[in-house]
Amino acid sequence: MNKKQIIFLLLTTVFFSSCHVGRFFYWNFADVNDYKKFPAYEINKSEKPFKFFEAKNSITLKIPEKFETKNKKISFDKFLIQNKTIAFLIIKNDTIVFEKYFKGYSKESIMPSFSVSKAFVSALTGIAIEDGFIKNTNQKVSEFLPKLSKNGFDKVSVENLLNMRSGIKFSEAYLNPFAEAGKFYYGKNLKRYVRKLKVSEKPGEKYEYQSGNTQILSEIIEKTSGKKLSEYLEEKIWKPIGMEYDASWNYDSRKSGTIKAFCCLNARARDFAKLGRLYLKNGNWEGMQIIPVEWVKRTTSIINDSKDSQNYSYTYKWRVMENGCFFAKGLLGQYIYVDPVNNLIFLRFGTSYAKIDWADLFQSLTKQIESE
Repeated sequence: MNKKQIIFLLLTTVFFSSCHVGRFFYWNFADVNDYKKFPAYEINKSEKPFKFFEAKNSITLKIPEKFETKNKKISFDKFLIQNKTIAFLIIKNDTIVFEKYFKGYSKESIMPSFSVSKAFVSALTGIAIEDGFIKNTNQKVSEFLPKLSKNGFDKVSVENLLNMRSGIKFSEAYLNPFAEAGKFYYGKNLKRYVRKLKVSEKPGEKYEYQSGNTQILSEIIEKTSGKKLSEYLEEKIWKPIGMEYDASWNYDSRKSGTIKAFCCLNARARDFAKLGRLYLKNGNWEGMQIIPVEWVKRTTSIINDSKDSQNYSYTYKWRVMENGCFFAKGLLGQYIYVDPVNNLIFLRFGTSYAKIDWADLFQSLTKQIESE
């Protein structure tokens, strides 16, 4: 290797390791192995793990007619494989009635949650209010983070952050390396990026999905509780509801140490499903109220005109349906879907959405499950 090659290699290494744009191009679009790329705080499992019952025989499912393709003879398992699924669980009455993993994944496999982690931040917000760290959702961001007052956050409430109606200037364009979403995901100093955010529209007026809202919310939780988000999660949710496995939450850099709260909680499929069970039980876990009942009820209600890109109502980091079902959703088609009427929990993780409206699929499968 000559001198020019060595200099080029050194410059390239520095560029990729220090600049979020370089990291964006080097690692490209987010994938299921991203949890390995960033440092992470450990979240310890429960000493008294809760385990779902397991049905002796998995139920047999057929592809709902509206999701059939020209090749109608393929099995449901083949359908899941073709549509980029790595984990698919159905839990009814605390019993796992269907559980399949693909592409080398198993119940032991770690899966990154992407935006599903926002649902955990929402739950922790309700708990922080119950703990007295936050008075109510009407409190303004500047009360907790005074440095943001000059950027217009004296008019933005915790409620606005929860519902993605803060009016901040923040681009969620995942394919644009210069957008804020890319900077927050690949960058190394989240707190500095948050301090640069500005309110450009009147808060509360319009829904716009922006991960920056959740990151600000996590700062408020950490500042008022005096604990890292991962520690608060372990204490208030992870251990109390009997998570079977250790988990982790990625952070921006070893120098900054700020958790990427808008994504990046890494765990096993069955443990993710337990968040669904917790909300199915109105925040109660085996007689212990983990999340306030009123918080869960408000979270799972349609409270405004917020609609996501698939026209699902958005409340407190969850999607809410008119039939009473609700779900947490993340990049690459990650779902924790809860059907309170039929006491069902669906969980789907994949390497892509594969152009499937998975919430619609879950609804379509319900009749089959009920007839088994």
